Amino acid sequence: MLIRREFFGAALACLASSGGRARQSDEPFARQTFEADLIPAPDDPKLWPAFREALAAWRRKRRAELNYDDSLYRRSEFAWAASSFACCFLLVWDEDFWRVDESRYRLAEWLDEGEREFGGYDSLVFWHAYPRIGVDERNQFDFYRDLPGGLPGLRDLVHLLHRRGVRAYVAYKPWDTGTRREGKEDVEAVAELVAATDADGIFLDTLRQGDTRFRARLDAVRPGVVLESELALPLERLDDHHLSWAQGFKDSPVPGILRNKWFERRHMQHQIQRWNHDHTPELHTAWMNGSGVLVWENVFGSWVGWNLRDRSILRAMLPIQRMHADLFAGEGWTPLVETEAPRVYASLWESAGTRLWTLVNRMETEVSGPLLKVEAKPEEEWFDLVRGRRLQPVITGGVALLEGVIRPRGIGCFLARPPSARRPGERELLERQAGSDARASSSRLFPARQTMARACRAAAARKVPAGMVAIGPVDFDRDSIYRIRECGQLTSLDYVPGYGHPHIHQLIRIRRRTRLARYAIDLAPVTNSEYARFLRESGYRPRHPENFLKHWRRGRPPEGLEDHPVVYVDLEDARAYARWAAKRLPTELEWQYAAEGPDALAYPWGNEMLPGRSNDGSGGGTTPVKAFPDGRSPFGCYDMCGNTWEWTESESSDGRTRFAILRGGSYFRAEGSRWYADGGPQPAAFGMKFLLMGPGLDRCSTVGFRCAVSLESEA
Repeated sequence: MLIRREFFGAALACLASSGGRARQSDEPFARQTFEADLIPAPDDPKLWPAFREALAAWRRKRRAELNYDDSLYRRSEFAWAASSFACCFLLVWDEDFWRVDESRYRLAEWLDEGEREFGGYDSLVFWHAYPRIGVDERNQFDFYRDLPGGLPGLRDLVHLLHRRGVRAYVAYKPWDTGTRREGKEDVEAVAELVAATDADGIFLDTLRQGDTRFRARLDAVRPGVVLESELALPLERLDDHHLSWAQGFKDSPVPGILRNKWFERRHMQHQIQRWNHDHTPELHTAWMNGSGVLVWENVFGSWVGWNLRDRSILRAMLPIQRMHADLFAGEGWTPLVETEAPRVYASLWESAGTRLWTLVNRMETEVSGPLLKVEAKPEEEWFDLVRGRRLQPVITGGVALLEGVIRPRGIGCFLARPPSARRPGERELLERQAGSDARASSSRLFPARQTMARACRAAAARKVPAGMVAIGPVDFDRDSIYRIRECGQLTSLDYVPGYGHPHIHQLIRIRRRTRLARYAIDLAPVTNSEYARFLRESGYRPRHPENFLKHWRRGRPPEGLEDHPVVYVDLEDARAYARWAAKRLPTELEWQYAAEGPDALAYPWGNEMLPGRSNDGSGGGTTPVKAFPDGRSPFGCYDMCGNTWEWTESESSDGRTRFAILRGGSYFRAEGSRWYADGGPQPAAFGMKFLLMGPGLDRCSTVGFRCAVSLESEA
C-alpha cells in the first residue's frame, strides 16, 4: 500500500502542474495511488475535490483498459451479495454452536445472539478443517462429511439460515494437497459439496482469486453461488468475484477509499483485522465506503472477542445499510465531503432525491454540535438515523446546519429526502435505532476468557499393575515444546493483540513446573485386541458412534492388526477403557516424563533421531506396539515416538473451544503445506494442541492411547 508521504508528493505534483486540478493523464499518480487496496486520502480538505476528480478519472480509465464486463453483477440471482454487509465466521466446533453434551447444533440460538449483540448476520461461513487437518489422512471434504449429521445435517443448517434470510458459505482450501485425494479435481469436488449442502458461496481460503473454471461449474449446480476471496482481489477478477475480504488493510488518518468498491459499487468487501481488540478502524472503513464487516471472535481456537463499544457501533450501522443498500451499491457516492468538526469525516450517498451522509469520529472523545452544512432542498425531511430521531435543522440562505452527537470513535448518519421518497419500514427503523442508541456502550474492555483444565478422574492402586512401570515421585521442572500456530499452545490468549502470533509455525519452549506424585504408566499403548476384550466384557457402546473403530470389520480388529495400537477412538472412548481397567489417562507431563526419563532425553532412546527406533511411516500404517524394542524410553516404555499420537488427560476449555494435548507423533505426515498440523515421529517433549470438534472428527486413524494410575506412596 502506498504510504501517505508518497501519496502527498504525487498529489501535490499533479496539482502544481495542472493549475490546481489533478492531471488525469499523470500515470505515476494514477498507478501508484489508486492501485492500492485501500487508497489513502489526503489530510487537507482543500485537496479533496481534486482527489475525487482523480478517483473518477482513474475509474473510467481502468474500466476501459480492462474492457470491464459487469454482466454478472446485473444478474438477479447474485443481487444478494451487494447487501451482505455482516458476515459471521463460524467455527463449527465452537462450544456455543455445537453442544456436545446436548448432541445438537445451536444455530437458531447463535443467530438470535448475533442479532442482539451485533445487529444480525447477512451471511455465515461454516469453517471446518483447519487447524486440525493433517493429523490423519482425511481431506478438507472429509471434514465436512464427518461433522455431526454429515452433509445432510449441514444442508439442514443451510436451510435454517435461508429461512432466517441468511446466506451460507462453505470453505475451500487450495493448499490441501497432502491428504487423501478425491479422485477428481478440486473444482468438481467443491461443486459437489455445494450441490449436497445448498450453500450460497465459496470462501476461497488463502486465495486472491479462484480458478477461472469455478464460475461455469457453480452455475451448472444452481444459480447465485458466489466466490469470495480471502486475500485482496485483483481488479482483473472483479467481474466474476462478487465479494472479497479487506483483510489487514491499513487506513490513512483521513478515511481512505476501498479500491475495489470504488471500481465496482456492487462489489462487497468484508473488513477484517482478525487479531485486533479495537475494531473501529474496520467499522469506519466499512461505513465510509458503504461496505461490510466480518464478525470473527473465535479465531481457530484463539479468543478475539469484540468489546461492547464495537458491537454497539455495528448494531447502529447495519439497519441503515440494509434499508439503504441501493444507495451504497449505486453510482451516487461522493467520498470525503467537508464537515464542520475536526477529525470528523463524511461520505455522501445520493439517488432519486434521497441524500444520506455517513460520518465517523476519529477521536477518542465525543463530538457534539455542528457536523455538516449542506444544501437544503424544498420540502425535505431530515433525520438522524443513528439516534433514531427527526431533525429540524436551522436553514439559512438555502444551507442547512446539521447538528448532532457522535460518541468517541463512533459513527453518525443523516438522511434528507422528500416525503415521496419515504421507504417502507422507516418509522420502525427509527424506533429500533432509538432503542439501540439508548443501550449503546462506550466500553472498550476486552471480554477476556480464562482457559480452565478439566479435573482429572482419580484412579489409584497400591501395587504396580501388570504391564505398567512405576515412576516418581518427582519435581517436574522442564520445557515442553509446541508449534506456534493460530490456535495457540496452552490457552486461547497466546497471541499478541493487533499482531497475532509472532514467529508463526516455529517451535516454542514453555517451562512447565509441577510435582508429579508417584504413578504407573502402561509399558505400551492399548492394542486392538485389548480394546476388543474391553468391549466384550463391558458392553461399552459410545453415545455417538460416528467413525468409532472405523477400521474394524464386523466388530473385530482387522486380521493381523491385533497387537497394533487401537485407533479411531476419541477422548471419551479412551476414558471409558481406562475406567473399566481401573486406571486413567496419563497427564500431559506424566507422559512426557515417562518418555524422556530423568535425563530429559530428546527422544525416548537418546538425543538423536535414529532409524529403526520408531515407526516413521515408511510402511504406510501402524505397526505392532512392541515392534521397536530399541526405541524404548528409560523406563522401558514402548512406542512413545511415532506410530500413533496418544491422548493425554489434558482437556481444557475457555467456554468456546475445547482441546486436549496429544503426544508422541504418528506414522502419518501431511506434506505440501505449512498449514497442516504436525505429523510424523516427534520429540518426547513435543505436545500438539488438538481442538476437540466432535466424536466423528476426533476419532482418527493416527490417535491411540495408553493408561496410567496413581500409586499410593511407598512406606
